[in-house]
Amino acid sequence: MKVIHPVAGALALLTIATFWLSTVFAELFGSYTVVAAVKTTIPWGFLVLIPALAAAGGSGLKLAQGDRSGLVGAKFNRMPFIAANGVLILIPSALYLASKARAGAFDASFYAAQALELAAGAVNITLLALNMRDGLRLKGWLRERPA
Repeated sequence: MKVIHPVAGALALLTIATFWLSTVFAELFGSYTVVAAVKTTIPWGFLVLIPALAAAGGSGLKLAQGDRSGLVGAKFNRMPFIAANGVLILIPSALYLASKARAGAFDASFYAAQALELAAGAVNITLLALNMRDGLRLKGWLRERPA
């Protein structure tokens, strides 16, 4: 568990960051073909992301052994928001955007969903990065800054 948790958490964070950065770079510098390729590839990344998140969450629960105080509690409290954001916004948005991109429909609804997905993705990246920071502090690999 002590190996699975950080590896799975880092893989999940890296995967979401890759989705986010690929989208931003495709939109800023790519053609519609590049955007379509990125948007239709992202759902395939769920085959890596979902097991990584499940492994990180499950191993984290096991490692916490019921403790909900301090940094463990902070990590635990973020997880429902990360999960809800993923299930209610990110996955449906990614599937919708893949469908629109596959059809070549780069219209107002595509860009509205894209904006929502980027905002929700940024939130999840931030929350997962905070969880990683707190995990590194728990392990003693990162010191807390004095107040």
